[in-house]
Amino acid sequence: MKVSVAMATYNGEKYLKQQIDSILSQLDKADELIISDDHSKDKTISIIENYMNEDSRVKLYMNNESGVTSNFENAIKHTKNDIIFLSDQDDVWKPEKVDTVKSYYEKNPKVQMIMSDITVVDNQLNPTIESFYEFRGSRAGVIKNIIKNSYIGCAMSFRKELKPRILPIPRNVPMHDMWIGLVADMNHVALLITEKLIYYRRHDATVTTVENNSTLKQKLLWRFTISNLLIKSFLKHK
Repeated sequence: MKVSVAMATYNGEKYLKQQIDSILSQLDKADELIISDDHSKDKTISIIENYMNEDSRVKLYMNNESGVTSNFENAIKHTKNDIIFLSDQDDVWKPEKVDTVKSYYEKNPKVQMIMSDITVVDNQLNPTIESFYEFRGSRAGVIKNIIKNSYIGCAMSFRKELKPRILPIPRNVPMHDMWIGLVADMNHVALLITEKLIYYRRHDATVTTVENNSTLKQKLLWRFTISNLLIKSFLKHK
């Protein structure tokens, strides 16, 4: 069971090396780290190129668009292995993450998407929220996650067989991870596991947040939009 890691980067020089090191230490020779960069202006590219010069598993592709969703889509499109892990640029993976998730896939052949719990930390990796699951009320379920999303991309992985259902990611969904989680849920192939496998770092330059600060009007609009998109996607692949 070969692994691809799909990482999205943008001006991530401060924490990128620590994250890449935590990933590569868990990958086998046939695995790969696919990085899509969203036109970084700091030293992110040079850091990645240094890794590429030393490790053939690391590959870099530039995002032809702009934004988090298209950046992750670009990384996912270039993956080729059996299991695809999503990765932010500034977290730290716990040493047992890859082996733990792979073991769940081996034991659950019908499962196509797995999400683990995570520990939210500050920029020095001090815990601020011990369990994202408890904080967000995470559980599977289409209606539940349309009403209150609890899917978080950095903790997600999926089999390559799910890619045709995920891609292309609609640009009018709130975030890529919500779309992936709900698509898996609609097809009854999602599994949430309780192990905390990531230190999810929050800092001043973080692109995403653990809370949804959208207005009520925005929330109602995207719930209507994503419901229609999910129904169309399900009927298309039925």
